[in-house]
Parts: sequence; structure tokens; C-alpha cells
Amino acid sequence: MGAMESVATPWLWGGFLALVLALLGLDLGVFHREDRVITAREALSWTVVWVALALGFCGLLGWWFGADRALEFLTGYLIEKSLSVDNLFVFVLVFASFRVEPRYQHRVLFWGILTALVLRAGMILGGSALLQRFSWLVYVFGAFLLLTGLRLLRHSEAEHDPGRSWAFRALRRIVPATSRIDGHAFFVVEQGRRLATPLFLALALIEISDVVFALDSIPAIFGVTLDPFIVFTSNVFAILGLRSLYFAMASLLGRFEYLKVGLALVLIFVGLKMALSAWVHVPPLASLAVVVGLLGGAVVVSLRRTRELGRSPAGEAPRVAAGE
Repeated sequence: MGAMESVATPWLWGGFLALVLALLGLDLGVFHREDRVITAREALSWTVVWVALALGFCGLLGWWFGADRALEFLTGYLIEKSLSVDNLFVFVLVFASFRVEPRYQHRVLFWGILTALVLRAGMILGGSALLQRFSWLVYVFGAFLLLTGLRLLRHSEAEHDPGRSWAFRALRRIVPATSRIDGHAFFVVEQGRRLATPLFLALALIEISDVVFALDSIPAIFGVTLDPFIVFTSNVFAILGLRSLYFAMASLLGRFEYLKVGLALVLIFVGLKMALSAWVHVPPLASLAVVVGLLGGAVVVSLRRTRELGRSPAGEAPRVAAGE
């Protein structure tokens, strides 16, 4: 693992943040001003747009700073994108638990992802500062990822149920709330009291879940690169595409039953890479090849398995949302 350094100047950081804010402004202020149901076709088109933007940024990094930086970004992006599939399952369950109509889900996810970007920026900058001051923490991160991967491998079929989580129970007790949904409002006034709507409770639970998932994904990207700019930008592009990916894949999530096995193996690989970084150097291209191979293999096996069982993609959605 190399020394802590960054390719980014303050101008590059400022330019990237301005770009992200502009993209978010266009998303909610222009393309999704009205509350409506996002069709699978529209979501798939937006997914392609977000992936194309990420690949374009990757190309710029390669042009400006060399192939290694571009490969580090791409590897981090793939890891974060793949780990975010668990977030998609949580989105389905949270919206079902709070009975959030499809036409309001995009707005909840928009604000959820905007807050997630701020929280992850703090976690990344904090993690970078700690690694810069205490270089031995790289081995702690490596051990943490290794144990996380082994645990996920042993419990690959475990499902997240937000309705049974401590966060759900705490929100119900602490936050004064109403069961009434009033358009896309997060708060309403009833009998002189300001109450949270189910949309705010869903948003809060999504935020808490994202922080939990970030505890795995951010150390995993630090296993690829210590450059905070590469870590942050790969996280941002992966998160920006989460909403469209959710609407495009909500009915297909059940088909990727072996993806968690692939994710577990990726975490184990990255954990070993960090733990052995003082003795073994893994080139960026080799890291990318391993990650693509593990994730691609998991997807292929999952699709073959579901095809053998004659499972219908659309048939999985009602089972996931059965909490209603």
C-alpha cells in the first residue's frame, strides 16, 4: 500500500463538487419536478447515463493522471456499486414497511442520497486522516474486511428486515409521527403538533442503513487506493446511480441470489490485500481483474440457477414486499 497522497488540487475538488451539485439540481429540479411513477424503461435509461458519466470521468482520470489512477477509480466504483445492491433490498423493504407510494419514492431517495454523500464525505476524509497519521490502521481495516467477508459468506442468505431493527423501533419511540401521507411532505401539522410523515421515517431509516453499509464499502475502497479523491469520487458516482438502478431492478433483485457470495469473496480479497500490503503488492489491473471475475462469476451463476429453477424475475417483488 502506497503512501497517503492525492492527485486532486483544491480546484479539482471544487470543480467536482460543483458538477455533482449541478447534476443533482438537474435531476430533481428539471427532470423529476413532479411526483410520478418512474418506469423501468426510464430508470434503465438513467442507469445508462450515470454509468456513462462514471466511465467518462474514469477516462479523464486516465488522461490526466495515468492508467493506474483510472484503474483504481474503476475498481472502487465496481466494488461500491456491487455492495450497494444490499441498499436496494433495504429500499424495497423500507418502502413496503411505511407504505410509500411509488410516485413519492424518487423524492425520498433523492434526499437520502444527498445526505449520504455528505455523510460519506465526512467518513472518507476522517478515514484518510486516520490512515495518514496511523498507517498501521490499514491492517485493522484489512482484518475487519476479512471478517466481514467471512461472516457474509457464512450467512449469504440472510435478509435485512428494517421493520425488526433497533433503528426502526427507536424512530417509532423518539420521533413524533403520523401514519398519514400528505403528498411528498416530510412533516405535517396536526392539532398544533409538528409530526413526521412515513416519508420522513423511511428517509431516516434509509440513511441509517446507508451508514451501516458504508462501514463495509469505504474500507474496501481504501484497500484499492489511499487517495481520498479517488475514494470519494468512486463512491459518489456509485451512489448517484442508485435511484435509477433501484427502479430498473426492483423486480429483478431476487434473481441475484449468489451475488452476496461474490461480494463476500471480494471483501475477503480486499481484506487480504490490505493485511498483506507491507509484503505483497497487487497491481491495479490485477485488482480490477479479480473484482470483475468474482462479481461476474456470481452474476452468471445466479442467472443460470434461477433459469434452471424456472423462476420468474417479476415474481420476486411481491415476496420482498410482503411486509405490507
